[in-house]
Amino acid sequence: MEFYQVDVTNENCWRAIILFGKNSATYKFALAQSLIDMHAKPNDLITLEKLAEPFSRHICTHLQHTPKQSTSSSSKFLDACSAYNRMEIEKDSLINTTIKQGFNHVLKAFHNVNNEELPNRFFIDERRTNKGIRLTDKFYQLTESGQFENFRYETEARWRLVEQAWRMGVSRNLVSVQYDPKLKTLFTSDSERRVDITSCRDSLNGYQKGRCFYCYDEISIDKKSPNLADVDHFLPWAAKENVDNVNGVWNLVLACQDCNRGEGGKFAKVPTIELLSRLHKRNEYFINSHLPLRQTLIQQTGLEELARRSFLQKQYDSAKSILIHEWQPEPRGIMTF
Repeated sequence: MEFYQVDVTNENCWRAIILFGKNSATYKFALAQSLIDMHAKPNDLITLEKLAEPFSRHICTHLQHTPKQSTSSSSKFLDACSAYNRMEIEKDSLINTTIKQGFNHVLKAFHNVNNEELPNRFFIDERRTNKGIRLTDKFYQLTESGQFENFRYETEARWRLVEQAWRMGVSRNLVSVQYDPKLKTLFTSDSERRVDITSCRDSLNGYQKGRCFYCYDEISIDKKSPNLADVDHFLPWAAKENVDNVNGVWNLVLACQDCNRGEGGKFAKVPTIELLSRLHKRNEYFINSHLPLRQTLIQQTGLEELARRSFLQKQYDSAKSILIHEWQPEPRGIMTF
């Protein structure tokens, strides 16, 4: 619960839903993407008929590359989406089934994280009175956030990670997410076959709340943005011979371009102990999330929190012993994690 209790903002509540909510189906992601799609609509009341179009469209798109979108053994809604993809039913039929079957649980469960209701609601369920949902002031305030455009990428990345875990059909403990430093992507290995999942930037941004890890300046994960975040090795790549799994997710952070490679940037210096503590806290956000990033962090750094602290200290000492110089920038933004 710490992720949004520290600072109860609309942005943190939204990210708590996407990053920390339980996943028995991917409907939550489809609903989130649908709300983002419809944020500019003039009416705050969105009927189920209107909502059904983007909601079913997102599910149909994902079914094309990942047939498993739920842990349930059967779903009339998913069957209809698959039938539409095979061109066996018309769009009107898909929309009708979505209205009847697609929203049974997701509208009620959307704002629940760790079995509790979030303090900030983005819509009110008015199915009984108005056959739809009503967007709240909190949602419209969210759309004015500088992070709003990043939410689409973050949601898609999280959706892909959940899909990959289900697609592999193996024990959670065997799902390991790895990083490709050249392509800046996350991937897994399935039967000796590499499977690309999603952008590393998109996956990490939510856990840093859209801020540079080092100076807290705002960053973007939009590739067209002038302040596109860099994926940085917290303990520098130059210490790779002394650091265990330097490309591990535990050692990857998002940094603004100034901190990573600008004048006075980190380069091959070792961040301070204060920043190491911040890395541990960021990693614990991963641990509080669900598979597969949770399991990846546990595999890489330790089963218990104390073991993970010890792991980080050991890697830090090894890097410091050869790189010597410490580095920490002046804060340029609001401390948010």
